[in-house]
Amino acid sequence: CYLKHKSTPVEIEHHLEMGRKLLAAGQLAEALSHYHSAVEGDSKNYLTYYKRAAVFLAMGKSKSALPDLSQAIQLKPDFLAARLQRGNILLKQGNTEEAREDFLAVLNRSPDHEEAHDQLHKADDLELLQEEAHEAHHRGDYITTVQVLEKVIELSPWDPESRELRAECYIRLGDPRKAIMDLTPATRLRADNRAAFLKLSQLHYSLGEHHDSLSQVRECLKLDQDDKECFSHYKQVKKLSKQLDSAEELISEQRYQEAIEKYESVMRTEPNVAFYTNKAKERICFCLMKSAEEAVDICSEAHQREPQNIHVLRDRAEAYILQQEYEKAVEDYQEAREFDQENQELREGLERAQKLLKQSRKRDYYKILGVSRSANKQEIIKAYRKLAQQWHPDNFQSEADKKEAEKKFIDIASAKEVLTDPEMRQKFDSGEDPLDPENQQGGGGGREWPFGFNPFEGGNFHFKFHRH
Repeated sequence: CYLKHKSTPVEIEHHLEMGRKLLAAGQLAEALSHYHSAVEGDSKNYLTYYKRAAVFLAMGKSKSALPDLSQAIQLKPDFLAARLQRGNILLKQGNTEEAREDFLAVLNRSPDHEEAHDQLHKADDLELLQEEAHEAHHRGDYITTVQVLEKVIELSPWDPESRELRAECYIRLGDPRKAIMDLTPATRLRADNRAAFLKLSQLHYSLGEHHDSLSQVRECLKLDQDDKECFSHYKQVKKLSKQLDSAEELISEQRYQEAIEKYESVMRTEPNVAFYTNKAKERICFCLMKSAEEAVDICSEAHQREPQNIHVLRDRAEAYILQQEYEKAVEDYQEAREFDQENQELREGLERAQKLLKQSRKRDYYKILGVSRSANKQEIIKAYRKLAQQWHPDNFQSEADKKEAEKKFIDIASAKEVLTDPEMRQKFDSGEDPLDPENQQGGGGGREWPFGFNPFEGGNFHFKFHRH
């Protein structure tokens, strides 16, 4: 038969001494284990319970301190320090009735006890404020309720009910962030607070914070894995969170089409919370911007939903650039910068768009040949031949038409010259026209034709376009 070792008075004294030293050094967990041993060794010593309660309080565990204080009072009913301490905890927990009993018990034995008098007044004040808050809430006056509850929570910071009530008011007043700040401590103030964990999860979810939502609903399921409401919400959050994470992963792997499909399934999974549809539209816009088609339409829809979303404006600006609509790109970048002056990416994007706009007002060689900015040399030469044939001045009769054709023909020849020369094309792509006299060393007059030959001098055109 195994008999539990009974601690000797010397051992108990050692535990108390070690506990005192560790508590003074701030090593609370170690101090607590020594007080546990001391209580086990002598369960009739009221002071040991009181000292362990002090460690629990230092650790912020007022709920655990209460039974120890009650035990100390039971062993020694006239132990006023324990009564006062218990009254203070009960007051902070919002339990005015029981707190009042403890303060009155202290005053009964020590009528001039100043702290007990003060705390008794606080208990009376708190009770009146609690009533006032509940009346305001009953009237539907949530602003007043919040104002009164501020004073209530100041006096009873460990009362979960007041925080939950204030959180409910914040939700009704449309401030879910503040509701989260009240519900977070409330979850720690009750032993089984599944309702608060679920509410927190739902609030995070409504704000688009799906990872936080998932971790809060998991806390609820830790308390009871069969909780129907929590489990049903958990399945929804988990599914959505997985889709959002995998969509972003696809984007990071540049698998834009698959990412678009994933974001479309996000909108099907959660059609009722605006955040997720807005987010999906923003990211689909980004993916389409990468492939340029349909981008402007989708980005415009995303912009309508969230006019101040700088990412949507940036992506639509880039889509406009790909469509060579530089003026609109400049407008979008300027608008985005109004919402975020400090953003370097927006500043650089605006400068680039302005440069391209300036350049397009001169001559856009890609537009002249009707080719995309990513066209290769073969495509450029093919486009040049087709257009040069079409716009050859010999094909036109009236003087005005011939002049127009001459202008077009020169532009077409210039475009071919710049875009088939890698060095000139690179200059042009970075926003500089290599044929612009302003950009030439030493400036100078108009466009110089090679060998001093202008094919369109005088009225008769000797230059013929030869088919190759």
